[in-house]
Amino acid sequence: MIELAILGLLKESELHGYELKKRLREILGPLSSVSFGSLYPALARLEAAGHVKAVEAADVVPAPMFPATGSFAGEAAAFRASRRRPFAGTAGRGPRNRKVYGITDRGEARLAELIAESGDDDRTFPLKLAFCRWCSPEVRLGLLQRRRATLVERLAERRSSMRTPSERLDRYVRSLMEHETESTERDIAWLDRLIEEESA
Repeated sequence: MIELAILGLLKESELHGYELKKRLREILGPLSSVSFGSLYPALARLEAAGHVKAVEAADVVPAPMFPATGSFAGEAAAFRASRRRPFAGTAGRGPRNRKVYGITDRGEARLAELIAESGDDDRTFPLKLAFCRWCSPEVRLGLLQRRRATLVERLAERRSSMRTPSERLDRYVRSLMEHETESTERDIAWLDRLIEEESA
């Protein structure tokens, strides 16, 4: 999952490690356990495979905005700092000398492969869907159809369980199962709309 998320985010824009960690937390959810201890090994694997690379940082590093000091010398110094270029040897480094990562052509191909792979579950499907705009219509349609088939099978199993008399099914358990069934039905209807739009 983390490699899929990294490639998807780098497809959108070049990022350094801190920004990447922040975006991963946003897209994977607040309960995700993305730490620098898991992020940098994943980046190292992707870089070794040729899927990501260090990229050139912008020539001019944006300077922080300072309030007007009222002093010509102070404001001139702030202006010079904002125009300062990185030192030689800092290619691929962003603000504060952090390494900036970008996706390669091989990385883009790998991203498409990961999205097209079967075996979607409740965690990977939303992540794949978030980045499927970078894939062909056939890949997107396949992703949606696989998810729909999974939910249809799950819905049939839940309906069958609810029809089976059981002492375990008190009103609270049954209410929870009904809620899950209704949620699955809504998800299928939502997928049907997406599939129709994609097919069109």
